[in-house]
Amino acid sequence: MTASPPIPESRYAIYALPALPLAAIALPFYIVLPTFYADNFGLSLAAIGTLLLVIRMIDAVTDPLFGWLSDRVRSRYGRRRFFFLLSLPLTALSAFMLFWPPVDAGLIYLAGWGVALSIGATWTLLPYTAWGAELATGYQQRVRLSGWREGATLIGSLLAITLPFVGGLDTAEGFHGMAWVAVFIAVVLPLAGSLAFWRVPEPLDRSTRVLGLKESATHLWANKPFLRLALAFLLNSFANAIPASLFIYFVGQRLGVPALQGPLLFTYFLCAIAGVPLAVIVAKRFGKHRAWCYAMLAACAIFSVAGFLGEGDVVPFAIVCVTTGLLLGFDLTLPPAIQADVIDNDTALSGEQRSGLYFAAWSFITKFSVALSAGVVFPLLDFAGFIGDQSAAQTPAALDALSTLYAWLPILPKLAAIAIMWKFSLDENEQQRLNGLIAARQQA
Repeated sequence: MTASPPIPESRYAIYALPALPLAAIALPFYIVLPTFYADNFGLSLAAIGTLLLVIRMIDAVTDPLFGWLSDRVRSRYGRRRFFFLLSLPLTALSAFMLFWPPVDAGLIYLAGWGVALSIGATWTLLPYTAWGAELATGYQQRVRLSGWREGATLIGSLLAITLPFVGGLDTAEGFHGMAWVAVFIAVVLPLAGSLAFWRVPEPLDRSTRVLGLKESATHLWANKPFLRLALAFLLNSFANAIPASLFIYFVGQRLGVPALQGPLLFTYFLCAIAGVPLAVIVAKRFGKHRAWCYAMLAACAIFSVAGFLGEGDVVPFAIVCVTTGLLLGFDLTLPPAIQADVIDNDTALSGEQRSGLYFAAWSFITKFSVALSAGVVFPLLDFAGFIGDQSAAQTPAALDALSTLYAWLPILPKLAAIAIMWKFSLDENEQQRLNGLIAARQQA
C-alpha cells in the first residue's frame, strides 16, 4: 500500500475542533500572561521568565512519560482517543485557575497552576497529535489534515488574543479579559474533545512488534531525518518565539501605540489563517520541506527591515504583520506534516508505530524553544534597563535593545534552520516507499 484512502473533509473538521481551545491555552500563556501577572501582581519579568523556563524543564520528564503512555495504553476505545479523553478535566481546570487568578495571587500561585497546566496540556496534546498523524497516512493527505488542525489553532489564537483585550487587562479584579479566556477553555475544551472522541475513529495501529526501552532509544537516535527535522524545528521555533514574547512591548513601547496591540495581533493571526491553504498549495508544488524553507527565507527578509521601525511607524509594521502572518501558516502547517513522515521512517525500520514518543519529543522542543526565548530575552531586557511596566518611560538604549531582540535576533536561527532543511531527504517518493514497506511488514 503506497497511498491511503480518501478521508472525508467533515472528519478532518471534527478532529480539528479541540485545537480551538488548546490554542487559547498556548498563546496567552506566553504572550499575555507574563505581562498580566507583572502588571497586576507586581512580579518581575525576570522572575516570570525564569519560572516559565523551569516549568518547561519539568516537561523533560512529563513529555516522554505521556508519549510512552500514549503508545502503550490500550482500551476498548483504542490507544489515542481514550487517553486523550482522560486528560480533558485536568487541562480545563488548570487553565481556568491560571487565567482567572485571585487578587492575591503571587509567584507560588503562578508556579503551582502553571505546572498543573503544563502537565495537563502535555497529556492532552500528545495523544491528540499522534491521533492525527496516524489518521492520515498519505504525503499530501497529511498536509491537508495539518492544515485543518492548524487552521483551527489559528482561529483559537484569534479568540485568545481578542478576548483579553476586549475584556481588559488593567485589573485582576472581576470578570477581566483573562477570565474570559478561562471560561472559554473550561467550557469548549471538554465539549470539543468529547465530540472528536465520539465522531473520529481510532486510527489503525501499524505496529508489528513492541520494542524494549534500550532498542527503542537506539532506533530513535538512528532516525536521521527526525534528528535533522527536530534541530531545524527547534531553531525556527526559538526564532518565532522571540518576537511573540516581545510583541506587546514592541507595539506599546517602541511604536508607541499600545491601543493597537490587540488589532495588530489580530491582523497577524487572521493573515496566518490565509497562509494555511497557501502552504498546502505551495507544498503540493514544491514539496513540504522546500516550501517551508522558502517561507523561512521570506520571513528573514521581512524581519531584517522591522528592526529599523520606531515610534509612529504603524503602517510599515502593519505590513510586517500581514506578511509574516501569511508565513506563519507555513510554520504551523508543514513541520507537523513532515514529522508524520519521519515517524514512518522509524516504523518501517523498527516495526513499532511510536507516534506518541515522537510527538513527545516534538512537544518538548516546541515548549522548550518558547520558554528559552522568555528565559533569554526578558533577562536581557532587564539588563538593558527596560522596565516591565507598560506605562513607564524607557531609555533610548532600552528601546534599541527591544528592537534588536525583536527583529534581528530571530534571523540567525532561521537561517540555520533553512540550511539544515534545504536538502532534506524524505520527499513524497520516499514517503510512499516507506508506506509500502510498512504495509508489507503488516501482511508478512
